Amino acid sequence: MVHDGLVRCGWAGTTPDYVAYHDEEWGRPLHGDDLVFERITLEAFQSGLSWLTILRKRDNFRKAFAGFSIPAVAAFDEGDVERLLGDAGIVRNRAKIEAAVANARAALEVPDGLSALVWKYAEEPGRVPATLADVPARTAGSTALAKELKKNGFRFVGPTTAYALMQAIGLVNDHVADCHVRAAVTGLRR
Repeated sequence: MVHDGLVRCGWAGTTPDYVAYHDEEWGRPLHGDDLVFERITLEAFQSGLSWLTILRKRDNFRKAFAGFSIPAVAAFDEGDVERLLGDAGIVRNRAKIEAAVANARAALEVPDGLSALVWKYAEEPGRVPATLADVPARTAGSTALAKELKKNGFRFVGPTTAYALMQAIGLVNDHVADCHVRAAVTGLRR
């Protein structure tokens, strides 16, 4: 537990890794096709695991997936999939690795780019969550985003994963009311 006197969302104060991610990244607007692709990929890999596991392996994921360059990952072949399955620095799950490659290929085909597609689903500020219990696991917007991503050929992007992406890259601001980051993030939104 981190004891620095700052109020954070309940999940964020348990380890230095979570504190840094919460204070510096989570909920802050993030644009750019490769950056959004990275977050979609990491959220998909997180499915069924602790986010802390993904955070601690993120640098390894970046190396393994060519810095999440969409064209580079889209060019991966079966040899690359096998290489990734042998990489102990990442989560070695064939379905998730193959989904990342398929998602990169799908991202190349998105007419206005992946970032523009995802940001169409930015939600207007709603009720400020008082506690984590007030934060939904999915919304109508995340369901619509997941549906559009799937229509475009993306995998491992259900409504809950889509909502986690929306939270992570600032499409919604789910920092709780008394979190010290909430005001800064609110000021960054449109």
